[in-house]
Amino acid sequence: MERTANNNGTKALRFVLWITQLLLVLMFGMSGWMKSFYSPEQLVMYVPWSADVPHLLVRFIGAGELLGAAGLVLPSLTRIKPGLTALAALFLALTMVFAIGFHLARGETAAVTMPLLLGLLAAFVAWARHYRAPINPRS
Repeated sequence: MERTANNNGTKALRFVLWITQLLLVLMFGMSGWMKSFYSPEQLVMYVPWSADVPHLLVRFIGAGELLGAAGLVLPSLTRIKPGLTALAALFLALTMVFAIGFHLARGETAAVTMPLLLGLLAAFVAWARHYRAPINPRS
């Protein structure tokens, strides 16, 4: 049976999804902005590990986070290719998997909490926007 946004999900789920998406936009937007636009000297105060990796890698991660944050809301708000919202959330969840691996490899177990939480929230959005509460494209 094909599922559509009209017969899927409850109002409560949709509300929780939008709140979660906005929270993720704020977190990834802020993080991506810092990694993309702060100088290396400024960035190291907020993201200590950035001093230990190539600066272009930090910029690349920041750009990915900014694009992912935009992808979490813009396709759904405009209803232009809203399936990209689930894809953006999946990308961000995968980014957090890599962040967890990076921190564990460095022995920074305390630094795993935030990527784990953000990754789980992003995975929830990816799953729910794809299977439970998709948004129909503009007709």
